[in-house]
Amino acid sequence: MEGGGRGEVVSEKRFGVLESQERFAVLEPYSCLSKRSAAWSLSKNYNSRKSRSPRGRDQRCVGGACKESPALLPRGASREMAGEVAMEAQEKEAQVAAWLKKIFGDHPIPQYEVNPRTTEILHHLSERNRVRDRDVHLVIEDLKQKASEYESEAKHLQDLLMESVNFSPANLSSTGSNYLNALVDSAVALETKDTSLASFIPAVNDLTSDLFRTKSKNEEIKLELAKLEKNLTATLVLEKCLREDLKKAELHLSTERAKVDNRLQNMDFLKAKSEEFRCGIRAAEEKLSARGMDTSLSHQSLVALSEKLAELKRQTIPLKKKLESYLDLMPNPSLAQVKIGRSKSKIRYH
Repeated sequence: MEGGGRGEVVSEKRFGVLESQERFAVLEPYSCLSKRSAAWSLSKNYNSRKSRSPRGRDQRCVGGACKESPALLPRGASREMAGEVAMEAQEKEAQVAAWLKKIFGDHPIPQYEVNPRTTEILHHLSERNRVRDRDVHLVIEDLKQKASEYESEAKHLQDLLMESVNFSPANLSSTGSNYLNALVDSAVALETKDTSLASFIPAVNDLTSDLFRTKSKNEEIKLELAKLEKNLTATLVLEKCLREDLKKAELHLSTERAKVDNRLQNMDFLKAKSEEFRCGIRAAEEKLSARGMDTSLSHQSLVALSEKLAELKRQTIPLKKKLESYLDLMPNPSLAQVKIGRSKSKIRYH
């Protein structure tokens, strides 16, 4: 019970310090962000103004900053208003210069064009930076106050334990101290408000449920990974097959291309030969016509006569078969004479 009281105090102290440190960690980047934004704005604004500034503009460089001549006031403006505007601008420039000197420290301040716009932007950044610094300072003071409160509370509880039961953490054995530290570290890791069993059980239950959820997620991821591996294997096999088919297609294409080239060469050769033969035929025809050759003796006429003769032979084949059937009969002189006459007339007709 005594160890539990000390564990509660230490856990509350650590929990409070961790909470304050988290708050400080949340606020700390804003301070750095404003500083970096200021430096970036200086460089960007300087480059943009430098590229857009017309030649011949009256500028003055003071303390590492090139200043434009103050803009002319509208007609009818009073001198007091002009003086107030100038004083306000000078005050802002002084605040900006002091803030930049504080930001950059020993490093040189980059040159930038000083005009109302850049001064207003830098002044706005400096104000935001001051607000952030003030918030961080408040957080630090709050942390210090909480640390002192926790220390005083721990001292009070230790004095109370010493007065009531004459117990001090220094009197614990090494094993007891290790157990106590392990209890406190477990409470801090589980983010419990104290070291009681009622606080540990829900935290352990939450961790167990998180463990089961993580295991189920891992199982789902494993299943999905197995599917992806299977798909990847199939894809790799398909890719290998496609590469082999592509190699075969390229080989077949090269072979076909060689054949086509050979055929083109042969076609060119045949064209040349056919042209040569055509010229030879034309020359031979001219020679034959010059010598007075009959057209009926030409190759085409002979081919036509040969075809006609083959047709006549084909037509006489059934007549010969019919005639052979009558050769075995006794000849009748009168009918034979009639048939002979008809055959003669047919032959004469043809």
